[in-house]
Amino acid sequence: MKPVKLPKVVIVGGGTGLSVLLRGLKRHEIDLTAIVTVADDGGSSGRLRDELDIPPPGDIRNVLAALSDVEPLVESLFQHRFSTKNELSGHALGNLMIAALSSITGDFGHAVQEMSRVLNVRGKVLPAANQSVVLHAEMEDGSIVSGESKIPYSGKKIQRVFLTPEKIEPLPETIRAIREADMIILGPGSLYTSILPNLLVPGIGEEVCKAKAKKVYICNLMTQAGETLDFTAADHVKAIYDHMNCSFMDTILVNKEPVPSKIQERYKEEMAKPVVYDVDKLQELGLHTIFDDFITYEDFIIRHDTAKVADILVRLIPKR
Repeated sequence: MKPVKLPKVVIVGGGTGLSVLLRGLKRHEIDLTAIVTVADDGGSSGRLRDELDIPPPGDIRNVLAALSDVEPLVESLFQHRFSTKNELSGHALGNLMIAALSSITGDFGHAVQEMSRVLNVRGKVLPAANQSVVLHAEMEDGSIVSGESKIPYSGKKIQRVFLTPEKIEPLPETIRAIREADMIILGPGSLYTSILPNLLVPGIGEEVCKAKAKKVYICNLMTQAGETLDFTAADHVKAIYDHMNCSFMDTILVNKEPVPSKIQERYKEEMAKPVVYDVDKLQELGLHTIFDDFITYEDFIIRHDTAKVADILVRLIPKR
C-alpha cells in the first residue's frame, strides 16, 4: 500500500502567537512547516546575534518547543532562562544550544534541523533567512527607525518596513515548502515585526503571492501600540498588500467575542484595544471572512483559542 500523503500546511510568522497556534496544529494529521522570522534584535537573541553573527534564535526556539514531542521536563529545560548576575543572565538555554550547534555545524539552518531531531519536532522549522538581517521602519514623517525591538517604541506611525542587507537568500527548502503547500497561513503575530519581515525576504513574499495554495490570515485579537494603533481587520490586510504589491489572501479569521471590560482595562496601559472587524471592507477586499469566538485567557493575557482555531484551519484545507 502507498503511504497516505498528508496535506501540506505552511505557517508564516513569529512571536508568541505563532507558537500558541502551532501547539494546536501539531495534534492534527498534517505535514506542517513553520517559516519563522529572524529579525529579532532584543534580549538574549540580540546579544547572540551581535556576538556570534548568527540569526537570532529566540523565535526559532519557541517554535521548536511548541512543536516538540518530548517530556515536559526536557521542554522546560530547553526554555529555561538564566537569572544570574553574570554574562549568562537573560539567556535561554535553548538559545545557547542553537548557537552552539550553529558553531559546530557552521550553518544556522543546519543547526535548526539538528535541534529539531533532538527535540523530536513534529513538522519542519525553517528560518526565513539563513543570515542575520536588520528590520527598519520608515515613519510617516520620513524618519527611519532601525531594529525590530526599537520600532514599536518610536512614538510614530509606520509607513513601511524593509530589510537590510539588500542581498538576502531564502533557504531552498522554504521556497519548495511554499510551492508545494496546500494551505499557507499568516499570523497571528505582530504585523510589522513578526509577519512582514518573513514576506520581505526576497523570494518568500513573491512565492506566497503566486502560490496555488489556499491562503488564510489570522487577524490579531488586539491592536498594538507603535504598530497597529486603531487598525481595523481590513487595515491589517491592506498593510500586507501594500508591502507585497499584490492581493493574495482568500480567507481571514476574525474574533467576534466581546473582550471583558476587566481585560480591556488591563490592556489600556499598553494602548491596545480589540481589533474592529469591518465586514464591508473585508468583503470589498474579496476575503471569505470567518467570524467566531476565538478568545482564551491566561493570567489576564488574551490569546487565541489554539484548539478551536486549529480545528477551523484544518477544515479549510482544500481536498487533494
